[in-house]
Amino acid sequence: MDIVAPLVKGLVIGLSIAAPVGPIGLLCIRRTLADGPVHGLATGLGAASADAVYGAIAGFGLSAVSDWLIGREGGLRLFGGLMLLWMGIATLRARPAPAAAGPAVARAVGDTGGLLRAYGSTFMLTLANPATILSFVAVFGALGLAGPAGATHLAVALVTGVFLGSALWWLGLSTGVGAVRHRVTPAAMVWINRASGAVLAGFGLTALASLLA
Repeated sequence: MDIVAPLVKGLVIGLSIAAPVGPIGLLCIRRTLADGPVHGLATGLGAASADAVYGAIAGFGLSAVSDWLIGREGGLRLFGGLMLLWMGIATLRARPAPAAAGPAVARAVGDTGGLLRAYGSTFMLTLANPATILSFVAVFGALGLAGPAGATHLAVALVTGVFLGSALWWLGLSTGVGAVRHRVTPAAMVWINRASGAVLAGFGLTALASLLA
């Protein structure tokens, strides 16, 4: 059975859902500028992994799971809003790190704890956004891709494509931003931290305010 078609479809879906600039994109850009492209990529891969989880729920037709998540939209939105607010405040208060000796990539790869935090924070943040699962359910349903009974390998190919498409976007973004990172001065980084922190906090406050609507 041909798995290329669902793999390509998943890749396009993953790219299209990851590409719009939002809090995750802002975090990827800011962490790439502050800590290097490896940290930016780890940030994006956290979101790509969460996209794959939601893609699997939609692709395998796990309506009970999606209904359970959507039924807890308020709690998820509260968690996500508080997390964004906390990350925004932390970013506002961040100061540019002094340059360290040694190759930048080697230093970044050696910072296992930092990479895991970058990955885990965006994984949880993406999972806490109920709109993500709704997006996948809507797209998969419109394309007739949801719940391919008896074709587990096609669903696996589809979800793999979703992850690869999302990861490809974050790889391109972190690499592109990383290419101009050396031009950013410490003074400019202070203002980037302030601006991105304010925007992240604004995203968080908006999510929290929506609970009162």
